[in-house]
Amino acid sequence: MILLALFERAALMLMVLFFLGRTRLFKNVLWKGRLSGLELAFLSALFSGFAVGGTYMGIPVEGALVNVRTIAIMSGGILFGPWVGIPAGIISGLHRFLIDIHGPSATACLISSICAGLLSTVIHYRGRRRWLWLTGSLAGMACECLTMLLILLLAPVGVGSAIVAEIAWPMIIGSMCTGMIIKRIQDIEDEKELTAAHEAKLALVIANRTLPFFQNVQDDTLAKVCGVIHECLEADAVAITDRDHVLAYVGIGHEYYDEKKHKHLSELTADAIRNDRITVDNNLHRYPAADFRSVAIVPLRENGLVTGTLKIFFSKPDMITDSLRELGVGLSQLISTQMELSRVKVLREMAAKAEFRALQSKINPHFLFNALNAISSLVRLRPDEARQVIAKLADYLRHNLSLSDGMIDIQDELRQVHDYVAIEQARFGPKLTVTFDVDDVNVEIPSLSLQPLVENAILHGIQSQPKPGEVHIAVKRLADRVNVTIRDTGKGIDPEVIEAVANGQAVRDRIGLMNVNERLKLLHGQGLTIRRLEPGTSVSFDLPLENKEAA
Repeated sequence: MILLALFERAALMLMVLFFLGRTRLFKNVLWKGRLSGLELAFLSALFSGFAVGGTYMGIPVEGALVNVRTIAIMSGGILFGPWVGIPAGIISGLHRFLIDIHGPSATACLISSICAGLLSTVIHYRGRRRWLWLTGSLAGMACECLTMLLILLLAPVGVGSAIVAEIAWPMIIGSMCTGMIIKRIQDIEDEKELTAAHEAKLALVIANRTLPFFQNVQDDTLAKVCGVIHECLEADAVAITDRDHVLAYVGIGHEYYDEKKHKHLSELTADAIRNDRITVDNNLHRYPAADFRSVAIVPLRENGLVTGTLKIFFSKPDMITDSLRELGVGLSQLISTQMELSRVKVLREMAAKAEFRALQSKINPHFLFNALNAISSLVRLRPDEARQVIAKLADYLRHNLSLSDGMIDIQDELRQVHDYVAIEQARFGPKLTVTFDVDDVNVEIPSLSLQPLVENAILHGIQSQPKPGEVHIAVKRLADRVNVTIRDTGKGIDPEVIEAVANGQAVRDRIGLMNVNERLKLLHGQGLTIRRLEPGTSVSFDLPLENKEAA
């Protein structure tokens, strides 16, 4: 019966700890890596109270008290160190001594309580966390054995042995509950890791689901992102704003923001942006869109500057926990990064288009000037050939003007190259020979990719040498790809130019070569392969075969 009563009192302590473990304050204290002085004082007072309360709830037996004081001392000291275990041992030991100064077990309980505080401190620093519950149980039993020994030594003869005979085994066996207390508090501490793992998984799910939206930014992209967060967090509403307006809103009260006049920011949001701080309000009394009671407002940053906010709403109070707050911070960083990357992508595409247009505008006047000179010479000597060249020039210019900065079938690109080569052969005469070796393939290629390479071979390879030369254009279908090679027998490219093109550096008279190289790398991850030959230069690249073509 004594042992059963002892277990009941230990169970009562466990119940108190269980309910404390549900409170945010107690969880935050347990989840912190390093405790402040105030937090240690709180825990010291808590476990000292358990120890003193254990004495008051003790069961009188032969002038002694069967109690759970040692369980409280050992648990507090093992879990939280000397600033909890030693004060709990001293306070509860002195209390036990003072309420029964002349009692037969008072001095023994004082000494054993202080020893329990010291022993728990040693275990706190030396024990392995995994086995603290077992070590605590054994240490609690050892402290109770010490108490029994001290009672035998310090109590009057006969009285001490009677007390020990009555309470020894219940007290020693009951002290095993120390391990249960330790395990319960460790479980609360472990909830932080489980919560962090859940948050990491949730953040990964949100990242995977929202990433495709940022690959192709449209007007409703942010609304889709809000929708994913709203669903995954089970929030009542989610919003994304810039510095002045609500950009996207999903959830309760969305109809409020459907009207343009309600796109302005609340004072709470404006203050978060102005002061660059995370704002959490778990007792919100009034909000324009709906009757929300909890809100988290997390700033979005780009290049170190606040550009907007992510807002998470709940209709119930106290819904923004510390873990949800940290998750909100992670999501804001994710959104900020993706928005910044999407802007960089847009700027890069705009730059590529500008470079493409610059390349087009450079080619047309330069080539037109040379072609007209060739035609003017042919008109007097070979008028029929001049008419053919004029027709080729018209086809070439018509095709060039209709080009976009997208993809084009390689056969269409080759038709433009044929027109270009015909004009250049009319210009150079027998000095230039161009041969084609083209397989019947239909793959997509970035427009204006072949002609700049052929032009480079003619102007920098053949034209720059006094003797005749040849340009060979090959498009060969291989097992899993199409290989395109333009080879000339000219003087050969300088190694410095090869290195500059590979590094993406601008070369004054090789803008076409660099442009094609960069666009191929952007599309396929690999640019041009440029080799100096003896004699001449080889420029090649591979194109992946599409499924239908590979079949």
